[in-house]
Amino acid sequence: MSYFDVASTAPLHPVARQALTAALDEGWADPARLYRSGRQARMLLDAARETVAEVLGARADEISFTASGTQAVQLGMLGALKGNRRRGNHLVHSAVEHSSVLHVAEQHLAGGGEVSAVPVDRLGRADPAQYPLRENTALAVLQTANHEVGTLQPVEEVAARCAAAGVPLLVDAAQSAGRLPVPAGWSLLAASAHKWGGPAGVGVLAVRKGVRYASPLPADERERGRVPGYVNVPAIVAAAASLRAVHAEAERENARLHALVERIRTQVAQLVPEVEVVGDPVNRLPHLVTFSCLYVDGEVLLGELDRAGFAVSSGSSCTSSTLTPSHVLAAMGVLTEGNVRVSLPYGVDEADVDRFLAILPGLVADVRAPLGLDLPTAPARTDSLVIDALGKLCPLPVIELAKRIGEVAPGGTVAVLADDEAARLDIPAWCGMRSQEYLGEAPAADYGADRGFAYLVKRIS
Repeated sequence: MSYFDVASTAPLHPVARQALTAALDEGWADPARLYRSGRQARMLLDAARETVAEVLGARADEISFTASGTQAVQLGMLGALKGNRRRGNHLVHSAVEHSSVLHVAEQHLAGGGEVSAVPVDRLGRADPAQYPLRENTALAVLQTANHEVGTLQPVEEVAARCAAAGVPLLVDAAQSAGRLPVPAGWSLLAASAHKWGGPAGVGVLAVRKGVRYASPLPADERERGRVPGYVNVPAIVAAAASLRAVHAEAERENARLHALVERIRTQVAQLVPEVEVVGDPVNRLPHLVTFSCLYVDGEVLLGELDRAGFAVSSGSSCTSSTLTPSHVLAAMGVLTEGNVRVSLPYGVDEADVDRFLAILPGLVADVRAPLGLDLPTAPARTDSLVIDALGKLCPLPVIELAKRIGEVAPGGTVAVLADDEAARLDIPAWCGMRSQEYLGEAPAADYGADRGFAYLVKRIS
């Protein structure tokens, strides 16, 4: 099996495995105790904290260890909002942040707070000038790089605007920590060990000295009062050891991975018809690439790739646990169905990438074959057409549109009746890819339907 999904979780780094095994014997005791084994565990914990701080560009006393990257993000946000409550209750974040950020924002909004989501462009990049920093803004949040499409965010530009406005900035560095230098200017930072090859169950929350922070949880004497509970010293030691190892390898390995991803970005667009490679082609993570295939059920394609020996992931609604379209792809305005994310591990064999590119076109063609997309287009004979796609889920409404738009003459209009949420996102994206004009939506009742919406498309060519 070729594992191409390190954006979800990376295999345990060999250095992490060695450190974990040793620390299980040497660091098992309570580091808060004064007897010999406790002091030994404390020395290992302090050394790990120093290592993580050095790589992330922080002081050791600014670093706290959490149970996950999600917990680090959520404690960081809640603690900063609580610590800055006298300033106000306005939270601002980009529209493509990790779901851990969005869930805190939802809770904050439900509790009477204000939330602003900054839009992104078609490459997935937030515009620093659109961050609404007001007198009552208590916290801004921005990721270093997007977890679904790999686009690097303008963290330092946003940080400069936040500093000028006196607003703390929390940076989610989960996808870039260890791989890329940490951008300057952050007030709080979150990271996750299993993304860089450390063990799962270790997150990092860094809070700069002078940043107002009040724990949202009951008081606890451990981890500077920010994270309650007993610390997992062996796992933390392994996480720090792997972070140091990955950081040392990064410059050389990043260049190799960047070239392999560039090969995928270029050849997928050449080898697979009707495909869109998404995300910033230049300012991106070195190891991650995402592309969307028209007329493809993402779940079926991922299953075929799995049977062929490739583990990849998707932001498509039909392959996610929530069964809703990816908020990242939706915010970018790109196709949310038939989406494949490839994220290459350190040390990946070039031959595995070549084999992926060799089999992908055939698998996509096989998935599309039963849809009848190769049938001759019916002659244009009308100026308007209504397609009833009610009750059909991803990506059938778009497939029906693609198969039948040729039935209307150029300048004619097609109304696609659909009640699947993804249709609102994917039909405009399809129009953009196929140079057709999206006219907007209308009540489905205008076309005799009892539910859903009518999505209107004007045939240009």
